[in-house]
Amino acid sequence: MEYSASTIKLGSRISCHFYYKDQSPCLVFIKTTLIHFIPTTQASKMDGKKGGFRACCFVFALGALENIGFVANMVSMVIYFHYLLKFDLPTSSNTLTNFLGSVCLLSLLGGFISDTYLNRLYTILIFGSLEVIGLSMVTIQAYSKDLRPDITCEKSCIKGGIALMFYGSLSILAIGTGGVKGALPALGADQFDSKDPKGAKQLGSYFNWYMLSTTFGAMTGVSFVVWVSINKDWYWGFFMGTMAAIVGFIAIALGKPFYHYPPLRSSPLLRIAQVIVVAFKNRRLILPENPVELFEMNDKDKYQYDEKLPHTNQFRLLDKAAIVPLETFPQPWKVCTVTQVEEVKVLTRMLPILASTIIMNTCLAQLQTFSVLQGVFMDQHIFGKKFPPASIPIIPLVFMTFLIPIYEFVVVPFALKITGHPSGITQLQRVGVGLILSIISMGVAGIIEVKRRDQSIKDPFNPISLFWLSFQYGIFGLADMFTIVGLMEFFYKEAPSGMKSLATSFAWLSLSFGYFLSSAFVDIMNAVTKKIAPSKKGWIEGDDLNESNLNLFYWFLAVLSTLNFVVYLLCASWYKYKEDTAESETESRNETESRNDQ
Repeated sequence: MEYSASTIKLGSRISCHFYYKDQSPCLVFIKTTLIHFIPTTQASKMDGKKGGFRACCFVFALGALENIGFVANMVSMVIYFHYLLKFDLPTSSNTLTNFLGSVCLLSLLGGFISDTYLNRLYTILIFGSLEVIGLSMVTIQAYSKDLRPDITCEKSCIKGGIALMFYGSLSILAIGTGGVKGALPALGADQFDSKDPKGAKQLGSYFNWYMLSTTFGAMTGVSFVVWVSINKDWYWGFFMGTMAAIVGFIAIALGKPFYHYPPLRSSPLLRIAQVIVVAFKNRRLILPENPVELFEMNDKDKYQYDEKLPHTNQFRLLDKAAIVPLETFPQPWKVCTVTQVEEVKVLTRMLPILASTIIMNTCLAQLQTFSVLQGVFMDQHIFGKKFPPASIPIIPLVFMTFLIPIYEFVVVPFALKITGHPSGITQLQRVGVGLILSIISMGVAGIIEVKRRDQSIKDPFNPISLFWLSFQYGIFGLADMFTIVGLMEFFYKEAPSGMKSLATSFAWLSLSFGYFLSSAFVDIMNAVTKKIAPSKKGWIEGDDLNESNLNLFYWFLAVLSTLNFVVYLLCASWYKYKEDTAESETESRNETESRNDQ
């Protein structure tokens, strides 16, 4: 731990707590001669030159620039896989969703490292280097004819050195991109004090502006970069994404003097494991009637930057980890503090919220795969100009660039007057709005697919306009604006102080499971419908969408999303925010003290 100094009286006697390598505590008394130590986190809070929106400008810059290549690849790679690498439609879709799922899953790695071993900036720069290497490898493979399948190949074209380059580049790119996305949002959020009313309001605004910055990057990616990839050459699109990422990482590094850095903590996974292990060891012990008897650090003894969480009555079984057995000296793996137990409870309460947003992200995967392929079979001219199918998300992104400021400057102040909440509505209410919109989006997608397929069969030379896809994209764009921002703010604000990045990565974890579940649904749906359908063909099988029943798959997801929303309502109503648990704990403690006085 680092300290800053201020003078005190000579000869004063102070006590310092140290820990051996096995984390067992010892107490040392020191007679001072010159200085009194204050944790550097306090000193940094005294420095008004760091943090705030000025520091976040560098975060916004990287969020926009890095997202140019990521989103361009996200919406166009399914076409790249199908036409240049010779994958069939289901394999192209599953390859992309598995890649995107891996990116989001690996965000946990970036979050974990930036909470425990490296500060957020260094984590971003290290994983950013891997992302640039991965993008460069993808660019080289798209450029070299020797690293692509022969144009005459029809099946099983990816093998040997081509396969090694292909899967190696995607793996490195997934690790790098995931690590960056796990640490970047938390770096910006660290620049605000959520315990201060002004800081809490700014924190809510930060996540809106972060979403807007990534939206600007996405707009550039799905318009200009995608157009270059499809109309010029694929390697030029990948190259542009690589260059944008490099400029973004330089920008984030230039902001180093302006950042607040929260202190690194012990491994959150280790603390979680300690609670589970000790609670299991103490499973036969009886919980005290008064939670005050459970072991907790004293206010005078705990580090001043540590967050002390109040006791809650949920998951009482875990409280047994805070029981001090007879003749036992409190130390790790034998006794845990109430705060440590409550950290595990907070994460446990988050899990149902996380799980109930996965289906929505499964719906999102369809817009990045099958909806793009739908556009291939439609009239790609809009307002007299040819429009690449992968660029159709530009329409909801344009809406979002206007809606996010309107939400920030109009909706939030209006809702604030009614609810009194700094963000206008709670984070879970915001997520709920997004889930409703995602249901509507899938219903609309099914209707439009019926219209597209019927017209294509009736008159193949006069397909419907690509513009029809803008309805499902536009509705889901609004859903994404509400849900992703709500989840990020929710996980960051509710997470224990030593797990901010890891918890913020839960939003990406939901995306990851959604992508993987999409791949599983495609395979399962094809296997089941192939057996029961009169045609003996799967709903989304083969290379011709006109012979598929993609609309039924969309409606299946709409029904599933509706059932999932009911589950979400139950989970959200059951969840207790940290502020609520703190208030209820204070009230119960006051009631206990009043009864004792009587």
